[in-house]
Amino acid sequence: MARNRQDEDYVTPLRRLLASVVVLCLIAVFLVWRIDSPRVERFRAQVVDTVVPSFDWAMAPVTASVNILRDFQSYRRIHEQNQELRRELQQMKAWKEAALQLEQENARLLDLNNVRLDPRLTYITGVVMADSGSPFRQSVLLNVGARDGIVDGWAAMDGIGLVGRISGVGSATSRVVLLTDTSSRVPVTVQPSGQHAMLMGDNTIAPHIDFLEDKDLVRPGDRVISSGDGGVFPAGLLVGQVAEDPGGRLRVRLAADYERLEFLRVLRHLGSDPLRDPGGIVGPLLPGDMAEEAATTAETPDG
Repeated sequence: MARNRQDEDYVTPLRRLLASVVVLCLIAVFLVWRIDSPRVERFRAQVVDTVVPSFDWAMAPVTASVNILRDFQSYRRIHEQNQELRRELQQMKAWKEAALQLEQENARLLDLNNVRLDPRLTYITGVVMADSGSPFRQSVLLNVGARDGIVDGWAAMDGIGLVGRISGVGSATSRVVLLTDTSSRVPVTVQPSGQHAMLMGDNTIAPHIDFLEDKDLVRPGDRVISSGDGGVFPAGLLVGQVAEDPGGRLRVRLAADYERLEFLRVLRHLGSDPLRDPGGIVGPLLPGDMAEEAATTAETPDG
């Protein structure tokens, strides 16, 4: 116990002495560095030249720590830039998809520009006033009617694709039953295979195809047009493209924009003239047939 007390009595003054010496040295260094004198400046330069190079080993950890901090900040900036580039890449992918869709739509419109319908087909443009508002009936009301020459059964288009047919005509209004209505049955042709089928509405935006001749010849993306069978619709009107639902059933993605039906074109279609002499279309007339036809033509006015 006595020996421990002697050690403590010896260490405490020594600590105080060392602290005092350190304080005095610091004060001296401070004063030397603050004195503005040429001699003192030369002394400071000599001290720096002598002491600082020998302290490289002491500054190495500090320098390494600073470099690590700078590298970490650089890596963080690189990570942020990488995340930003990823976001821009996602946006570019979305823009690429939109550009591809616009390219396909542009190609479809260019294809439509090459379509030549029957020159006898004229149209009347009407404004869509209201829809049926019923989930069981898909139809719209137009502001054109009997006074404008509208007739039941005429086809209605939105400028690109077939929308439906006239079903009910008033004096100043008419109703158009859409292709999506359950009562809609439209004969169509699938191109390029030329398969005939029936487009049947089921109150969905993509009606299904039924009574297809050979399903193996039809692929998603094939073009669907009206066939003209039955004499209701003229042939060659664009309906849409073939699509396949998750259940494997073939449907038609309609070309008409059903979300924005503002104006509809009602095509005047008075039907096709029946063929009285199909053989005359296939081959040229013989001399005897020409004489007979001339005699018939000459007798017609007198008759």
